[in-house]
Amino acid sequence: MHYFCSTIIDGAVNTYINTTIEVIDGSSVCIGSCRQLLERLLPEGRRIIVITDATIDRLYRSLLEPYECFVIGVGESGKTLHTAAALYRKLIETEADRSCFVLGVGGGVVTDIAGFVASTYMRGLEFGFVSTTLLGQVDAAVGGKNGVNVDGFKNMVGTFNQPKFAICDTEMLKTLPEREFRAGLAEVIKAAVIADTELFELLENSSPAELRGNGELLSRVVTSAVKVKIGIVSRDACEKGERRKLNLGHTVGHAIEKCSHTMNHGEAVAAGMAAAVRMAEVLKVLPSADGERILRLLERYGFDLTLPATPRRLANAILKDKKITGDTLNMILPEGIGSCRIFAVPKSEIGELLCKQHKPEKVRFAENP
Repeated sequence: MHYFCSTIIDGAVNTYINTTIEVIDGSSVCIGSCRQLLERLLPEGRRIIVITDATIDRLYRSLLEPYECFVIGVGESGKTLHTAAALYRKLIETEADRSCFVLGVGGGVVTDIAGFVASTYMRGLEFGFVSTTLLGQVDAAVGGKNGVNVDGFKNMVGTFNQPKFAICDTEMLKTLPEREFRAGLAEVIKAAVIADTELFELLENSSPAELRGNGELLSRVVTSAVKVKIGIVSRDACEKGERRKLNLGHTVGHAIEKCSHTMNHGEAVAAGMAAAVRMAEVLKVLPSADGERILRLLERYGFDLTLPATPRRLANAILKDKKITGDTLNMILPEGIGSCRIFAVPKSEIGELLCKQHKPEKVRFAENP
């Protein structure tokens, strides 16, 4: 492992367990008090430019007041090149130069855009994140992927570039609507299925309400999920091999987002994970007992696992996925709780796999080395 974890008890009124996880290239994920961590992590004597959205600007104005703020619209529909271009113009108008430090404060949409704009303006400014959603803390703000959508297709333009830091303050999750909190739990479950049986069992013995009401338990869950992602990213920063495992549930999930218009990212990932479980069971990659446990956990955490579009429509959306290579798609399938593998699936078989009505021996696939 190319990271270390150090834990100390903070003496604040709201007791935090502060954890710092070193990633790569001088990047770190810090779990603890946002205000205290910003005082330590922001570079002294440099111009700080905050990119945030209207909701975060309203909720955390006292936190952001000392800094220059660029406020963007709320939601996935604004995660576009148009928004990025507006931010570039604002940076030019205010004479931002390479000495500036960009701080993205918000959920996954904000941190994705902030990281993308910082990585590309003047060929790159240093940047950091304060992640204010559970989904962002365990996934979007961690790992160095930054990007925007094009015509509704997820993250089609982007960069691999690590933030100097990503701050995850679980106290900030108290302002999340219930649906958004549950959406983040889909990414936590994903991390457990990929590489952490203890986290999976902890989730089985908990509930969304317990996690939301117990700060210490929630910090433990967030830390465990972050460690799964950082452990993989530290070995494969640019998704040449092992990092593809983090796409479990996302191939079908992104297609669901494209076709549904009502499911958010976490809900779509949960349904995409369920589809991957069913595919793995049909192909006899995953023991049925493990598959049942995964599906049962997803359902107990409140996710609708019904695909919202026909297999043909979903397959057409998947065929525009950025993970397509030539005539194959890298598909991530679980082989057990805490373990998954990468398979190269022929494009011609995607619709058949989604139908789940074929005979396993007719499906042609090969494990990706």
